[in-house]
Amino acid sequence: MPQATLNHILEQLQSLELSELQQLNQAVQDYLTHQEQIAKTAAFHQSLITSGLVRKIKKTSGKQSIRRQLLEIPGEPLSQTIVEERR
Repeated sequence: MPQATLNHILEQLQSLELSELQQLNQAVQDYLTHQEQIAKTAAFHQSLITSGLVRKIKKTSGKQSIRRQLLEIPGEPLSQTIVEERR
């Protein structure tokens, strides 16, 4: 960020009220937390590649996974049926 832009932002801080400063502080903290998480993820991915555990990190599609509604099936649970059949 150029120094002139930073100075302009710092000058604007003086005109903000306390509640606005608190909102700004929260927004900056949220932004920094997000950026730190991105950096940690990138470092982790790079370490996986460097160590040879993976060759390529696939990008996620960014789509939300579909929330499926569970169905109620009569009878005993499938897991219980499997356990009983294995005995």
